Amino acid sequence: MGTDAVGSEGYSLLKDLRLDIEVKDATFSLCFWLYFTDSATFPVTIIQQVYSDISESAPFLVINDNKRIIMLPVLLLHEEAPDTGNINSWEEVPHATVDFEFPLEKWVHVGCEVCPDRIQLQINGEIVGEKSLCSLLNKESISSDLKKLTLANVGGDGNSVQGYVHNFEIFPIVSSLKDRHLKDPPLKLSIDESSASEIEEESDGVCGIVGGKASCRRNFSLDVVLSDAFGQPVDKENEQVFASLLYADTGAPVENTTDNEAPLLATYDGIEFSSCERPSKLLLGRASFKLKISQLSSKCDNRLFLIRFCVPKLGNYPFLETYSRPIRCISRSRNTRLSTLVWKRSTSALNCPSLSQSSAMEDGSLELQHSCHEAQANPLLKRFRLGQDKISVSVKADPNLEQPDEECNSHVRTANQVENGFPTSFDGRPANFNEADGTPSDSESIGEGNSPLNNMGSRRYPISDMTIFKYCLASLVERSLMLKEIATTASDKEISELAHHVSLYSGCSHHGNQILMAKRLIKDGTSLWNRISPNNHHIPWESAVFEIEEQFMKIASCGSRPLSPQDLDLLRRIAGCQEYLTQENFEKLWCWLYPVAFIISRDWINPIWNSTSPKWIEGFITKEEAEASLQGPTGFQEPGTFILRFPTSRSWPHPDAGSLVVTYVSNEYKLHHRLLSMDHVYGSGDKRVDVKPLQDMLLAEPELSRLGRIIRSH
Repeated sequence: MGTDAVGSEGYSLLKDLRLDIEVKDATFSLCFWLYFTDSATFPVTIIQQVYSDISESAPFLVINDNKRIIMLPVLLLHEEAPDTGNINSWEEVPHATVDFEFPLEKWVHVGCEVCPDRIQLQINGEIVGEKSLCSLLNKESISSDLKKLTLANVGGDGNSVQGYVHNFEIFPIVSSLKDRHLKDPPLKLSIDESSASEIEEESDGVCGIVGGKASCRRNFSLDVVLSDAFGQPVDKENEQVFASLLYADTGAPVENTTDNEAPLLATYDGIEFSSCERPSKLLLGRASFKLKISQLSSKCDNRLFLIRFCVPKLGNYPFLETYSRPIRCISRSRNTRLSTLVWKRSTSALNCPSLSQSSAMEDGSLELQHSCHEAQANPLLKRFRLGQDKISVSVKADPNLEQPDEECNSHVRTANQVENGFPTSFDGRPANFNEADGTPSDSESIGEGNSPLNNMGSRRYPISDMTIFKYCLASLVERSLMLKEIATTASDKEISELAHHVSLYSGCSHHGNQILMAKRLIKDGTSLWNRISPNNHHIPWESAVFEIEEQFMKIASCGSRPLSPQDLDLLRRIAGCQEYLTQENFEKLWCWLYPVAFIISRDWINPIWNSTSPKWIEGFITKEEAEASLQGPTGFQEPGTFILRFPTSRSWPHPDAGSLVVTYVSNEYKLHHRLLSMDHVYGSGDKRVDVKPLQDMLLAEPELSRLGRIIRSH
């Protein structure tokens, strides 16, 4: 805070805001950070102006019912200052504003400069509104005497709002507010969804987690990030993040199980602790959790849960706590044996559009229904023989761009997860031995214990129907385990056959593409890890990253474009490591990076990756970075502005791993995310598909007109 400034540092409730200052000629400037919770209602007065020698007061800074912030003239100098009690009068007088919808649950820096003849509004360090007030100036009111000014939130419009203020500063003169927003930015706690593993998204959008008894429940992973208002991680090494399980409908804590186990458990060194007893330390702004849920939703009237993360030592504020999406905790016993299942294929599951439509794929889930018939009555199983009856799949392109914003909907229900890898080694052994147990997996419990897959090491024959069926029903983790085992023994022809039939039965070729790359992905990944860590120990990230970058450039055929520091930082976050890289971290990274490198190496993508003017793909970015770049402090960019990115939540063997997503501003000034089909990259078998360059196809879309740029905060 400047020597002449007065104000309040730290965090405070907006309703408690009240500061006094002596000003001359009503000339002053102020700035502060402002945060509204999701329960805030508008219109609302943020700051009211009150002078000691004037009985009346008037609003100074308000947000109208359209969530536009408005800066109004001061009462002392101008004849047309707005009426306190009349909300409609706010916009009847000259004012400074910006066409920017004030966001909820996000910090925004507000700056105001006041002079007798003008007012100026700044948002996040940029001047967004300015108004000359010469015509309204009440010259009789101008005086060189000092006047006492009180700026406060007094609820003059009768509306209360749940808001917070950070680092409020007032200057008695017009002082430059440039770069004031860079000083001591506020903090916010959030979940890094790209780090999640062993969490499935069910058809109703709820997260599904396998929990319950000790023999059944699984570890799932989440990272929590403490960042500043610019999205940069904040290092608070001595702070701890606590996790707790709550009911989604009431926010009340979930009770212990009937065995008196804590509902949420944290795993350390293979031992389970109550999550309340074992918080996770922040390291470089990130806290990693490996959790288990012991309480089932079915034991709690089928209610949904939430996981709450907080940092108590930093304060009990809504922006320093974060919540997971709603969770349904299920047991393995909910999986029915194969012979009692019938697939009901939704029509949208077959809706795999071509790139020329650049549209999102509809929810491609396969609904599992219980059947009262035995296996012999199941018509699907009767024709489940390789090379026999073909499944007729109708594929149509959807020309409508206004589909739900999904990055992956082209796969079966159990693969609809947000994962960045799996906790197993490339040779099929568990990399995280703490998570291994002696119980069969979901997919193993479907078939017989002596299935052909289990005997592949000693017997060589074409991949069985059961293996194909198990793969179609398996989760991502189980698919990766199957592919690792199959890839070590199966021939290229057998791998190709598996890819063909999985694509056939799932109704989408994207599954087959991931199977086809399995052998080289595993071989190259194993070779690279052995090279950077001969003793299979964890190694410093700074030592490993050069080898990883070199291998990426080799696979991607992009010798002229190395990875940027921002690219490497995102890879580090995907790996989930800090200073040291473990084998588990490496495999998370590799299962995301290899499909991306493979796609970049294709003739259709390689030119736009290597292009520097214009830079069609600026590197590895998150969904949040793309959105932030398309909506600056003054509002959204022009409709049709788009950014290409590789989705960070899609890792091998996810069917959309390595795909491109276009994030763009629609004509309604809304952000949309559309997955681009890679069918033109893979083609059909070994046949090349001749298509127009990708950039030409993108610009031919009516919704896309100009390439956006990534705006990174430093």
